[in-house]
Amino acid sequence: MENVLSVNRLAWKLLEKLCKNPDFYGVKVEKTSSGTTIVDAGIKAKGGFQAGKIITEICMGGCGKAEITYRKYGELELPSIFVYTDHPVLATLGSQFAGWQIKEGDYFAIGSGPARALALKPKEIYEKIGYRDDFDKAVVVLETDKYPSAKLLERFTKECKISPENLAVILTPTASIAGATQVSGRIVETGIHKLDKLGLNLKVILYAWGCAPIPPIHPKFMQAMARTNDAILYGGTAYYAVEYDNEEKLKQIVNEASSKTSKAYGKSFIEILKEANYNFYKIDPNLFAPAVLIVNDVKTGRIFKAGEINAEILTKSLGYWK
Repeated sequence: MENVLSVNRLAWKLLEKLCKNPDFYGVKVEKTSSGTTIVDAGIKAKGGFQAGKIITEICMGGCGKAEITYRKYGELELPSIFVYTDHPVLATLGSQFAGWQIKEGDYFAIGSGPARALALKPKEIYEKIGYRDDFDKAVVVLETDKYPSAKLLERFTKECKISPENLAVILTPTASIAGATQVSGRIVETGIHKLDKLGLNLKVILYAWGCAPIPPIHPKFMQAMARTNDAILYGGTAYYAVEYDNEEKLKQIVNEASSKTSKAYGKSFIEILKEANYNFYKIDPNLFAPAVLIVNDVKTGRIFKAGEINAEILTKSLGYWK
């Protein structure tokens, strides 16, 4: 991948827009004593769909767009996020992928966004896609319900090799509208991650779009997190345009790429999590995929599709009470 786009440069422009309009986006913007920008999108702040939309675009390193729409899933109409990108691998694995496990003392958060491309977290992904950013500012998005410590912020600046005033940290609790929106906005990334695991050469993916429901908010973290997973596993659709030489092989990969191929499929995520004693690593990794994948081979014009929307499990998971 040619290093022509800077995910942090593009994301920083979106960050400036967010910080200039905190009341519109329902966020709280603070500066630490060292000059780092902290954007609260749902801990003390109200947050909302608009915050979730722009944070999704920041997570994608400014290389994708998001729209809030709605779709019908069985008996439920739900707000849904539609994302699209002409730089699918860079936007998702290069920036959006929640691949930075952050632990500092008793503080834990999942980090995503363009700062990963400076800190190279995880390094093997950046080696695979042949990308690294060299911008002097960094934006990291944390899935957390706590403010980070000064020690953690200092760690970010060291790992990204930037000064404190050039660091921005966006906080998105899972049990918030903004948090749920940006997780559902990972629908394209979830599919690319699965296709990569199945052996698809990432260089063949040209364009992508995806749509997933934004789950109703649950006040408890574990339930909220389970709902965001179900939104993608049972309600998400991802579409990719690829340029592929072996259609038989492509068809085989697509057939294995949806969440339905997992032995854990068919139960709500909270049930699956309970059976795994709340240990993510005991869950079948094949489960983490969109409900539906559609792949268009631009060389032949053919379309391959796998999986289905499972409205029954989705509505059960989302607490639909008739």
